[in-house]
Amino acid sequence: MLTYSFSDTGSDSLYQHLYKCIKNDILARNLCAGEKLPSKRTFAKNLGISVITVENAYAQLISEGYLYSIPKKGFFVSDISMLPSGAAFKQNDLTFPSSNGAERAYLSNSAGKPNPADVGEALGLAGLSGTAHPVDAAGTATLIDQSHLTSGACATCLPASFIDLTSNQTDIRNFPFSIWAKLVREVLNESQQELVTNPPCGGVWELRSAIAKHLKDFRGIIVAPEQIIMGAGTEYLYSLLIQLLGFDKTYAVEDPGYRKIARIYEKHRVACRHIPLDESGVCVPALEASGADVLHLSPSHHFPTGLVTPISRRYELLGWAARAEGRYLIEDDYDSEFRMTGNPIPAMQSIDLSEKVIYINTFTKTLASTVRISYMILPRHLADRFYRELSFYSCTVSNFEQYTLARFIENGSFEKHLNRMRSYYHKKRDLLIERIRQSELNPHAVIREENSGLHFILELRTALPDAEVCDRALQRGLRIAALSSFYTHGTPEVEHRFIVNYSALREEQIDEAIRILCESID
Repeated sequence: MLTYSFSDTGSDSLYQHLYKCIKNDILARNLCAGEKLPSKRTFAKNLGISVITVENAYAQLISEGYLYSIPKKGFFVSDISMLPSGAAFKQNDLTFPSSNGAERAYLSNSAGKPNPADVGEALGLAGLSGTAHPVDAAGTATLIDQSHLTSGACATCLPASFIDLTSNQTDIRNFPFSIWAKLVREVLNESQQELVTNPPCGGVWELRSAIAKHLKDFRGIIVAPEQIIMGAGTEYLYSLLIQLLGFDKTYAVEDPGYRKIARIYEKHRVACRHIPLDESGVCVPALEASGADVLHLSPSHHFPTGLVTPISRRYELLGWAARAEGRYLIEDDYDSEFRMTGNPIPAMQSIDLSEKVIYINTFTKTLASTVRISYMILPRHLADRFYRELSFYSCTVSNFEQYTLARFIENGSFEKHLNRMRSYYHKKRDLLIERIRQSELNPHAVIREENSGLHFILELRTALPDAEVCDRALQRGLRIAALSSFYTHGTPEVEHRFIVNYSALREEQIDEAIRILCESID
C-alpha cells in the first residue's frame, strides 16, 4: 500500500502535503502511467487522515493532469511521458547579462533605490545580479461578435437595467477604497520626489520587486524584478512583444479564443494563425503544421471554453517551443487567482527550463477593470534585448498608481483582498448554480467548467440556433454570448453552449436572468 509520513508537513495543509508527495512520486516515475491508486477511503484509513483530505489531493492532481479517474473503477496515474525525467520546478539563477545598460543605469543613478543584489537576497533569489484578459481579461462584451444582436444594440448603449452575462466589470462595493485612499495619502506625503521622477521603461523598482515576491510566494514563479515589465493594459504589452520578437514571426492564437488578441496581431500586420483545441487544449500537430513561431495561450483557465491544460500537454507545448530557435509561448494567466476549488494551477512559466515562456498577467480582474496595470515577465535573454532595443519607450503606468499598488502588495492588503474576493465569487457562483438547479431551467441545462475563473459554460437543450437564443434574450433584457461565436470556423459540437460571466452579476438579478433564459430557449 502506498504510504507517506505526515510528521513534518511544514506550513502545508494535510491535503497539500499529500498532493505534493503523490506528484513528486509521479514526476520521479515511482508511480507509473496507468497505475491504480488506492481508493479514497482505503488510502485515508491507511494514512490516518480524513477521506476529504485524500479527495482534495486527488482533485488537485486530476485538475493538473497528473491523475485521471474512471467511474466505478478508481484513480489512475496519467501518462506523462512527455515530461523530462525527474522534472521539477525550475530554479532560475537570475543573473542578467552585463549588457542591460538601460536598466543598470537607472538602478545606479537613482538615489535611495535598493541594490538589486540586496533585494534578491531579501526575496531569497540566489545569484541575483545588479547588472541586470478581456479590458485585459477575457469575457468583455466589446469582444463578442454582435452581428446577431438586435439592431441598434451595442455593448455601450444598452440601458442599465439590462443584465449582462458578458461583462467582466467588478462590483464597486468590492474595491478597497478606504485602504487605497490611505495608501495614496501615504505616497503623496512620503514619496513626493519619486512621484515626479520619470520611471525606467520597465516600471518603478518598488512595484516590480513587490510583484516578484508575490509571485514567488503564491504562484511558485521565481523571477528577478528586472524581468518584469509594467504596462497600461495587456494590449500595450502585446504591441511591445511584437516589436521585441519581430514582425517577421508567425503568431498563433487559440481557436476558439479571446479575439482581441488576433485583432491586435492583424492590426500590426503580422501573420496570425488560429489553432484548434482538443480536450486537453492546443492541438500540437495542428500547431506544428501551422508554421507558427509564437503561441499565445491561456492554459490555467482558457477563455471561452474554461479548459485547464493538463501537465502532459504543457510539456508537449514546451517541447514544441524548445525544438526551434525563436519559438515562444505567451502564457496569459488572466484570472488564475480565482480557481474555486483547490490551489491555483501552477503556471507554465514555473516549469519552463528553456526560457521559452513569456508570462502575462493583469490587475484588472483582481482589483477593477478600470485599473489599467498589467505586467509581463520576459525570459532573461529577452529582457536583455528589451533593455537594449526598446528602453526608449516610457512606462505607460503613472508613478502614482505604481507606488500605491506597490504598498498595497507589500503590506499584505493585496493578499487579504484576493482571499476576500475568492470567497465572494465562490459564494456568488454557488448561489447562481443553486438557483439554476432549483429553477424551471434545470431540466434543460448542463453546467460545465465551473471550478476555474469567473465564467462557466451553460449548455442549454433547445432546438433554436445560438444566434436566435442570444437575440431573444437580448430583446428581453439579457445579454449572453454563445460559445460557437468565438470560433473562427463554427462547429456543431459546441452548439447550444453559452458563456456565463458572473463577475458583474448582482444577486438580485439572478432569478430574472434565469427566467429570461427559460423564455429564450422555448
